[in-house]
Amino acid sequence: MAGDALWITEAEVVQLMDLGEAITSLETALREEARGEAQNMAKTLLQYGKNNLHAIGARLGNLVGTKTWTHTQGGTCPLLLLWSAEDGSLAAVIEAFALGNMRTGGISGVAAKWMAREDAAVMAIAGAGKQALAQVGTMLAVRNIRRLQIYSPRAESRDAFAAAVAEQFGIETAGCASMEEACRGAHIVTLVTRAAQPFLEARMLERGAHLNAVGAIAPDREEFAQDVFGRATLVAVDYVPGVQQLSREFMTRYAASWDAVKPLSALIASGRKRGAQDDVSLFKAMGMGISDLALGTELLKRARGQGAGRTIPQPKKTKPRLAPARAKTAA
Repeated sequence: MAGDALWITEAEVVQLMDLGEAITSLETALREEARGEAQNMAKTLLQYGKNNLHAIGARLGNLVGTKTWTHTQGGTCPLLLLWSAEDGSLAAVIEAFALGNMRTGGISGVAAKWMAREDAAVMAIAGAGKQALAQVGTMLAVRNIRRLQIYSPRAESRDAFAAAVAEQFGIETAGCASMEEACRGAHIVTLVTRAAQPFLEARMLERGAHLNAVGAIAPDREEFAQDVFGRATLVAVDYVPGVQQLSREFMTRYAASWDAVKPLSALIASGRKRGAQDDVSLFKAMGMGISDLALGTELLKRARGQGAGRTIPQPKKTKPRLAPARAKTAA
């Protein structure tokens, strides 16, 4: 019989893993995917009004799992559930705010490690929301970034984010009033917005720039114009079926054929890195189950080894009531 499961809290997730360790776990999982040892479950999305219900999942090693959350105007509460792939018993429930930040930021870091120029020192970012700080941290983990150029439509958002970056990382920052200004001299450009219309054009990108497009994760959103594809000589995505289903940018470009779109795991397995002949490299991430499982399985292993987490008993079956309860009669 399976033992007790673990409930791992946000505080424990933060204690057990940092962003650099998340990047390592993600790259390891992508290599397993390339060998056929990990599988994604296609992302499911339900839009209701301005809110979205999401579910993604995967198999990795001897665990399967799903992360689910609803993104509402009032907030969200993501949870990652892990089960044994062998007997279906519950292995863990992991609170997934920090985990989500690390997996979204971390997968961009893996992509930049393989696709960005080695001497990248200037980064541009569009967006100053909850995922933006992790996107900066992950670039610092894989490249020697010395300057960050920030674009957000509102000056107060740019200023607040610049202050947060300076406090967390201590690098030079500059607020920019336009995307074109932010891209000037940038070797890595990250888009992490909720934009509904494209605001980045190919002409804005420096030759040899790497673009991480991670913000538009639903068909009603779009961050970059179609002419970016014309300059992209190296293209990878986290999970092809997810991009086919949910990325308006890629759905428009590759409507006739998806043969040219490859997962990041295949690029890593092939050993293909940026070459002197490459111009723009483009990575699109929609979110995939293997990313969450990569961090979840490692967190569970560390929690068990360090005695972290709160044990919860395995759910026990109880026969359902198939008929109304009968009223007791008096003797």
